[in-house]
Amino acid sequence: MVQIWLVELLKGTGKLFLHPVLYYLVFLSGILGVMRVKRERKNFHVRAEDAYFELRQLFPLGLIIGLSLSVIVIAAGITVPFAAIVLIAGITILLSFTTNIRWMSPAYTVGAAFFAVSLFSQNHWSIPFFSNTFDSIGGIVYPSIVVILGLLLIAEGILILKNGIKGTSPKLAKSKRGKTIGVHEVKRLWMLPLFMLIPGEALQLPFDWWPVFHLGAKEYALIFVPFAIGFHQQVKGTLPKEAIDRHGRQVVGLGILTTIISVVGYWYPLVSIILAALAVIGRETIAFIAHQTDDSRPFYFSKKNNGLMIIGIIPESPASKMELMVGETIAKVNGIAVRDEKTFYEALQKNRAHCKLDVLDKNGEIRFVQRALFDGDHHELGLLFVQDDHDYEKGA
Repeated sequence: MVQIWLVELLKGTGKLFLHPVLYYLVFLSGILGVMRVKRERKNFHVRAEDAYFELRQLFPLGLIIGLSLSVIVIAAGITVPFAAIVLIAGITILLSFTTNIRWMSPAYTVGAAFFAVSLFSQNHWSIPFFSNTFDSIGGIVYPSIVVILGLLLIAEGILILKNGIKGTSPKLAKSKRGKTIGVHEVKRLWMLPLFMLIPGEALQLPFDWWPVFHLGAKEYALIFVPFAIGFHQQVKGTLPKEAIDRHGRQVVGLGILTTIISVVGYWYPLVSIILAALAVIGRETIAFIAHQTDDSRPFYFSKKNNGLMIIGIIPESPASKMELMVGETIAKVNGIAVRDEKTFYEALQKNRAHCKLDVLDKNGEIRFVQRALFDGDHHELGLLFVQDDHDYEKGA
């Protein structure tokens, strides 16, 4: 029995590298990085993170969360038809064509697949090369797909909380009144690989109670499936961390609620249908409220009369090593009050070996920061400010 499980684990892992979504996500992450760097150079003449940043965020945390959820899925015997996995992959790729990354949230991809499975089975439709797969599904509701949807929403919320704030991209835009403002944007793709049980001819029941939630089959196979999780949020009315953390907590809450109620669907299939629709509506509502709440607030990143507000910090720059933070305001440099980038740069030139900054934190309290400067250090400390000498897209 142990040998069979090990073989299935290896075979299931090998199938991960045959899944087109894996390579498609790598490609999309690279495109997101290149587009971000291009925009940042247009706004600030320099990029913050390098073009590979999004690609580096694609795997690590998602892999850990995915393996953790796999233990829950396998232990509970939650099985899904292979047709659902095929449809989720297809819907993920189709929604990516909208160019709106957030549509690749599990709420939309898995939610749409849940309804598509029922539609395909009732109308006896199939997809080329997968006709046998779709012929095997019956005209029933599959509550297990909604359970997976709830678990993936929890994972999405955790990823937003733990990874969404990292490397948010500074951006300049024009308000409706033509004023230059700063915006922080996060466009992130994560891959969450999950071991799934599907009806097959390899694994038999090791215990009388396993699997608890099944499709009526007695034998199963393991497959390692890469789920895509997309997230996009723009923040202009507050610090990025506050808005993104709030967004993440709300998604986790929606996921927990969906997962708990989804179990009822095994006894009352109508609950699964209603819950899948509510999960999609709930995820869209969270995004809408986040946008409306931020839009109703005054601009946080804008030109200040008491100094220069930091909208971005280049990694490994002097500013990063001085522990300056986004949202703080530089009031003085080497004792000279600064109002724009020109005076800031001129003040730095007063002492090229050392700089002393008077910094106002987000509470308006002043602190003093100083550091020796060396050859090769960024000529403006690696700070990005709101500036108004370019034409930017209107409407933050």
